[in-house]
Parts: sequence; structure tokens; C-alpha cells
Amino acid sequence: QPQSSRGHSRLSCDVSTFAEQSSASHRRLGGMAGSSAPSAYPRDMVGYGPTPPHPHWPNEARVAVQFVINYEEGGESCVLHGDGHSEHLLSEIVGAEPLHGQRALNVESLYEFGSRVGFWRLHRLFTDRGLPCTVFAVAMALERNPDAAEAMVDAGWEVASHGYRWIDYQEVDEATEREHIRKAVEIHTAITGSRPLGLYQGKVSPQTRRLAVEEGGFLYDADSYSDELPYWVTDSHPNMSPTENSSAVAGSAETTQSRPHLVVPYTLDANDFRFLMAQGFNCGDQFFTYLKDTFDQLWEEGATAPRMMSVGLHCRISGRPGRAKALGRFLDYVKEKEGVWVCRRVDIARHWHEHHLPPSRGSK
Repeated sequence: QPQSSRGHSRLSCDVSTFAEQSSASHRRLGGMAGSSAPSAYPRDMVGYGPTPPHPHWPNEARVAVQFVINYEEGGESCVLHGDGHSEHLLSEIVGAEPLHGQRALNVESLYEFGSRVGFWRLHRLFTDRGLPCTVFAVAMALERNPDAAEAMVDAGWEVASHGYRWIDYQEVDEATEREHIRKAVEIHTAITGSRPLGLYQGKVSPQTRRLAVEEGGFLYDADSYSDELPYWVTDSHPNMSPTENSSAVAGSAETTQSRPHLVVPYTLDANDFRFLMAQGFNCGDQFFTYLKDTFDQLWEEGATAPRMMSVGLHCRISGRPGRAKALGRFLDYVKEKEGVWVCRRVDIARHWHEHHLPPSRGSK
């Protein structure tokens, strides 16, 4: 068979196969562009689509900028905390391996820098400029440094929950994670004087969101990176189908589907943890440029479609002098621009609760 004929035959077969697959996909989606996918598929791949809601931020700001300081030092994996191995993630020793049954003193000291020095440098950067932020605070870490906790509260910052421990909950059993969430709220309330209204578990399990909704006191969670605007979920976790969700709470007077829950998405790109990754930021200039470009793009789009920009910081990372200098430049840049709402994450959540209520039950 000639080459051109063979190619034409393959192309015809490919087109036919594609048409069959497209038809099947079309039927699965209800046979109509823009229609909802069957509820059996638990992921939302559509979101707000081409027409996101106008958030109408206060003073009609073009962009809401929200800085997060992750306070984790003292809650990481460590044999002193009852763990079977040392911490190995997000330190200056890139590629470190966990030491089983042993302390990793170098890694421990890098974390200690965050609570001893880095936190206070970030605290000065924000308070000297009168800028608010949210702290994602690990409860175990918070109780090891009450002076830092007091400084957060005195500055008027939001102190949200970053869980009881800074560990990976993927394989943690449900009962333990539930107890950790309860304990985190209890410790947090005792130290700061009020319960946390936001939750960012960070290294989540399949049941994290369901347990957060079940706890009942969170205004929002931030365990998502899927949007640039807050959004409501009506399942207890996006990876549970409505059928699974209903059966999980069978016998209760009200399922979590009737209790809409707000998600205020976070970020892993405008985040200083990329300093400690391969192909991440290698100097403050790169960090500043990425933050500035992100901000400028969102500010320009904000003339017609305002959104939010999250910035993730860590005491042991951005608290280092060379990185803090770049962060300070960006803070000053943002302050000079008009049409910007620099706020706490809970402020965004309250705004959404007030002005963007979830669709009523059963509405189209």
C-alpha cells in the first residue's frame, strides 16, 4: 500500500474513532454544550466558565490581594513529637531524606530560625506598612511560641487553622484526623482568645473537607488551588459523589449537601516555597518579578473581571533577609497602586457570604 494511502487510512480511522469518542462524551455530558456533567463524576472541571461573577470587592477594587504567613515551626515531623521520623520537607536542605527513629538536628535548626527570627522579620514588614494578613497557624507550633501568637492577635491579623500538626494526612485514619481538627480548634481558642474561622490543612486526606464541615464552626476552608475567586461546594468533599455523601451521613437530619460550604482557594505558584524546589525561585528578584507579573495581570483584568491574588509565605523561607527584601519591594509596589483591596482571608469569606450567597437548594 502506498505511503499516502496508508496515511489516509490511518487518518480516516483516527477521525472515526475520535467521532465515536466525542459522541460518547457528548452523551455522557447530557448531549448539550454547557450542561452539567453527571453527578457520578466528582470533579468540577467547569467552575465559573467564561463568565465569572463580579465580586464587587469593597470600593470596587480591581483585585483583592491576600497574604498568608504559614506558621508551622514546632509542629513538623520530629521524633520529639512522637513521630517515627524526622522532617525532610521545605527546608534549605533540598532533597533531604527523613531519618527514621532519629532527630535531624540541621533541619530542626532551620525550622527554629522561622519561629525565632523569621516570624519577627515578617511581622515588622507587615506592621510597619500597616498591611493585614492571615496566618495559617499549626496549633502545636502556636502553643510553643505564645509571644508570636500574641503578636499576631495584637496586629489584628487573622489567625486561621493550619491543623494540629504539619504532617501529611493522606494516610491518617479518619478518627485521628477528626480528633486533630478538634484539638487544633481547642488549642487555638485557648491561645488566641477566639476560635479559627478558616482551615487550611495543607496536606489533606480524602475526608478533610467533610470533617471540616462536620466540625461546624469554619466559615471557609482554603484547601483548593482551582480558582481565583471563592466558590461554594455542596458536597462534604469534592471527591465524594452526592450518592456517597448522602450515604456517609445517612440517618442525620441534614446532609452536608444542604449545608453549602465556602472555599477560598489558595496558591502554590505565588508562594515562597518555590525557593526550595527544583526549577523554583533562586533569588529575590525572581520572586518579586513573579509576584509583580501576577499582580499586574490581575489588576489589568480587574477593569472588567476582578479576582483575588493569594501570596503564600513561610517564616523560615521569606523570613531570610535576602528574600524578605524582595517581599518588602512587592508590598511597597502594591501599596502604591489604586484599586487594590489588601485584606485578610476571612474578610474575603465574609464578603462572599454577604454578597454571593450559594444557589438555593434545587435551583437551576
